[in-house]
Amino acid sequence: MKTSWMNTLTWFAIVMLALMLAVIGPKESSVMGKLPRFGSNSAPSLEPEKMAPAFSADRTLALITFSKKHRPDAESWISGLQLQKDSSISWVRMPVLNDPGDASIRDAMEVRVRSHYAQEPGRGNLLPVFANRNAFVQSAGLNDTEHAYVLVLNRQGEVLARVAGRFDEAKAEALRETLSPNSF
Repeated sequence: MKTSWMNTLTWFAIVMLALMLAVIGPKESSVMGKLPRFGSNSAPSLEPEKMAPAFSADRTLALITFSKKHRPDAESWISGLQLQKDSSISWVRMPVLNDPGDASIRDAMEVRVRSHYAQEPGRGNLLPVFANRNAFVQSAGLNDTEHAYVLVLNRQGEVLARVAGRFDEAKAEALRETLSPNSF
């Protein structure tokens, strides 16, 4: 008789402990990171009024690159998702450059970056980011600067989905699902 009561009490205690942990435990969030806030000495392209058009949609696809060698990966996403032709996807190309700390050097760097994309139809989707790369990676929840990343961002700059590397149809499908307004 004692054994059945002990089993019942033990089971009840375990259930209560599990419920208590569910209530006080950390909540799982759909946010995987957030773009860092940029100070007043950031590049002109990062002023809120200039960033607003890039993030005017509920969800924006951001192609993040850290070096020239990442451009082919970003291009593979542009062509794979047909971003130049599909106006239903809001997107922005964001090369992340180490901030030199000097406005005139930053301006010269921005002119040089923009000149690389002068002939492209998606040039208006270019938003160079001047920041500490390591801080950017940490804040956005990325792994490193060795890969190009594709992020789905909301209007607040929160990362809702991310993939690394070249275009892949399975990765693209996951991003499309997150880009859909009904996904959350």
